[in-house]
Amino acid sequence: MPLPAPRSSAPHVVAVLALDGVVPFDLAVPGQVFGTTTTDGGVPLYEVRVCAGPDGAATSGVLGRMRVESPFGLDALAGADTIVVPGHDDPYEPPGEVLDALRAASARGARVASICVGAFVLAAAGLLDGRRATTHWMYARRLARRYPRVEVDPAVLFVDEGAVLTSAGVAAGVDLCLHVVRRDHGAATAARTARRIIMPPQRDGGQAQFIRHADPADAGTALQPVLAWLEANLHRPLTLDDIARHTSVSVRTLSRRFREQAGTTPLRWLARTRVRRAQQLLETTDLPVERIAAECGYGSAVTLRAHFARAVGASPQAYRSAFRTAPPDPPAPAPNAIRYRGRMDTREGCTTDG
Repeated sequence: MPLPAPRSSAPHVVAVLALDGVVPFDLAVPGQVFGTTTTDGGVPLYEVRVCAGPDGAATSGVLGRMRVESPFGLDALAGADTIVVPGHDDPYEPPGEVLDALRAASARGARVASICVGAFVLAAAGLLDGRRATTHWMYARRLARRYPRVEVDPAVLFVDEGAVLTSAGVAAGVDLCLHVVRRDHGAATAARTARRIIMPPQRDGGQAQFIRHADPADAGTALQPVLAWLEANLHRPLTLDDIARHTSVSVRTLSRRFREQAGTTPLRWLARTRVRRAQQLLETTDLPVERIAAECGYGSAVTLRAHFARAVGASPQAYRSAFRTAPPDPPAPAPNAIRYRGRMDTREGCTTDG
C-alpha cells in the first residue's frame, strides 16, 4: 500500500465519470463513501464532482431511466486527483474524447479506478494493459477476450495496482472506495467512514466474489461469534486447532465455513485482522512497536515488521510517521455537512451531485 502524499489544506478531488447508461448504485457509491469521510473534527477530506460525458448521461437499471445533470464535464477530469468510472449498460467503448481525457489524467499522475464494468472503459483507454484487473464475474470472460493484454481475475472483490484500481460488481465498489480511504488516511479513518455508512471495514480485495452465507436461522453455523472471539484474542498465538476447538467443530468444517461465509481461510482472516489492528494502534496511540506486536499476537517487533511490511508495503515506523504527522485541521464546517462543489446538503447521510 503506497504511503500518502503530504497532506494539504485543500480536499482531495474525486471526479466520478457519469457516462450514458451509468448504473445508479455505482454512481452513488463514491459520493457516499468519499463524501462522508472527514477528520475527527468533521472536516471533509474529499470533494466529489460528478462529471457527465460529452453527450450528458442518463442512468439505467431497476429504477428506470433518469437524467444526470451536472455542472462538470470532461474538462473537469483535468483537475481531479482521483477519477472513478462507475459501471454502465452492456459494456461499450466510449467516445474517443473520453478515452483521451482518461489517458491524459493518468499520464499526469491522477489515480484512476473503476466499479463493475467500468473496467471496460479503462481497458479501452489502454490503462489496464499489462496489469491485473477485475470486473463483475458475469463479464470477466468478455473483458479478457476483448482486451487480451489485461490479466483478468474474476474471483476477487477488487484489485489495487497502485495508480489504477478495479472492482467487481455493485457492493464491491464500496469495498474499493473504503480501501482507497484506508490508503489515503489510514485504517482508523476508513473504519470511521465504514461505521457511518453501516459497512464492515474488514473486507479486502483478495476475498472472493462468491460467498455463500449461512441461513440466519441456523445460528450454529454463523461465523460472527467466532470472528468476535478472534478479535478479542488477537494477542494470543492462535492455531487452526485452537480456533476449531473453541468453535467445537473440526478443522475441516471450520475452514469450509470460512470459505463459504468470509471468502477466505481462518488464518488469512486472522492475519489481515492483526495487521488492521496494528495500523489502528500505530495511528491512534504512542505505544512502542514492541508493545503493539504483543497486542496483535506477533510475539516480537521483528515478526510484526515482517508481516506489516509484506501486507502494507511500509514499515510500522514509516506508516506511523505518515499518518501521525498531519498539520492541524482547519476549522470544522457545520455538523453533518457533506461538501459537493457548488452545493452543500446538511441532511445527515445525504449526498448530491451538483
